[in-house]
Amino acid sequence: MILARNLTQRYSLSVQAADPADTRLEGGARRSPVLTVLDGVDLDVREGEVVVILGPSGSGKTTLLGLLAGLDRPSEGEVELAGVALSGLDEDGRAALRADRIGFIFQSFHLIPTLTAIENVMVPLELLDRQRAPGPREAEAMARALLERVGLGDRLDHHPAQLSGGEQQRVGIARAFANQPAVLFADEPTGNLDRATGEEIANLLFELNEQHGTTLVIVTHDLELSRRAHRIIHLAAGRIDQIETPQPHSGAAEGDGVRAEVGGEG
Repeated sequence: MILARNLTQRYSLSVQAADPADTRLEGGARRSPVLTVLDGVDLDVREGEVVVILGPSGSGKTTLLGLLAGLDRPSEGEVELAGVALSGLDEDGRAALRADRIGFIFQSFHLIPTLTAIENVMVPLELLDRQRAPGPREAEAMARALLERVGLGDRLDHHPAQLSGGEQQRVGIARAFANQPAVLFADEPTGNLDRATGEEIANLLFELNEQHGTTLVIVTHDLELSRRAHRIIHLAAGRIDQIETPQPHSGAAEGDGVRAEVGGEG
């Protein structure tokens, strides 16, 4: 499903903000310092697996998630999603692949404030290509069914400002599943929620994974959520530090489901 090789992400820092001793070259010239956020990460994820990425702040978790989802381009390395090399796609091609194959749940919800709950869920359906895009009535029916599935059947016409944090995240989950993605990426899906609501959201994610076989890749600090995953990838300083299997699982993800490596010692 997902194949990543030698993923490296570097960012140039401003010379003004850096220590002059770190930026001076022989002959007195200056160069921009570089921050390495990810350093040679290799990762395989099989279809139907639930993979959690753990690590301290600044370890590269969200950066890795964005690269795997095709939201950003790596400085080095390659990502393949369902056999498609992301480096071979232009921005339009990457957007089309995301619309067709990928769902994304954001920590800060990213709902459109001027749209109702049902209209927000319909947005991904409107971005599908003509062969897959449903008509207006079918799209509305699909969005309604998804919102009912996440317990918001009585909030269809509410705007985000009229919803609680947990309800907004439920809308985000319904929206992420609207295009029936092959893989869903979630960045701290329970991070802004109280414990009880966070447990409800986690239950929804795992239920949808079990019912539809959707691959889940989740960044989280939630240890209870992570223990329900097939594999846990521990990041430290931009490298994979440890791979953990919290408990045996059955189904498509059992066995050699995830294989993760790091180039060099980590």
